[in-house]
Amino acid sequence: MSDCGKKIRLNRIIRPGRKSLVVAFDHAIVLGPIPGTENPADQVRRFTEAGVDSVLLNLGLFQNCLDSLLGPSMPGIIARIDWTTLWGTPGGSESGDLRSCLLARPEDAMRHGADAVITYLAVGTGDADFETKEVARNAEVARECERIGMPLIIETLARGKSVKNPSDPKWLKLHTRMAAELGADLVKTDYAGDPETMRGVVDNCPIPILVLGGSRYSSDAEALALIHGVAASGSAGVFFGRNVFQADDMLAFLQDARSALNESEVSPAKR
Repeated sequence: MSDCGKKIRLNRIIRPGRKSLVVAFDHAIVLGPIPGTENPADQVRRFTEAGVDSVLLNLGLFQNCLDSLLGPSMPGIIARIDWTTLWGTPGGSESGDLRSCLLARPEDAMRHGADAVITYLAVGTGDADFETKEVARNAEVARECERIGMPLIIETLARGKSVKNPSDPKWLKLHTRMAAELGADLVKTDYAGDPETMRGVVDNCPIPILVLGGSRYSSDAEALALIHGVAASGSAGVFFGRNVFQADDMLAFLQDARSALNESEVSPAKR
């Protein structure tokens, strides 16, 4: 296991002394070219120029966006290496038959220059066979990441007929701990709704948690309010997509997001 390699790459995702501002830009593979994802190279250039810590891309965009990433303020690069029907199927149809698959191996992502890989893990779906395969798939990826020194981020979600509230701390504590037990280095997950409740989730997970933004909020101010809550909760940062690239003024939003995250330092206990 190359612990040295993991530490070096993780340092590009979770920066010393501050919380991480990560832009998720992997939506089009499941949602198509939604607003803000047109001209991906131009958008990624704007993220880079704004000084975000990391950008999440599907491997197919690495070559297309390479020139937009390179430079003195180059962000960390996270590769999405799986696909799921949790969000429906391409074309917008809903599917009750849950499936997921790997699109690449961690070694492929490393060869492309990624600093970390990310995979999904869903619970509460009511589909025991699907969830069993999800656990096995993530465990397999975790073992490969250990062998080659590649950090693994698991995006943990409670979704399905058994889940009334995906932000219920009961679910959050379950699946974030599952990710840690499987061998993840970081978790991307939902916000618990308020800083105190989220801190309880953070305290019960032995690896850093980054909070996802999810669907576009009604205003930039509402999205920034969530970031303020994340900063106060002890989370390691945010993983925002639509609330960044669909913002009324993206550069101003990213500047305000950085200021909100800087309200408190990254907890050394989870570094």
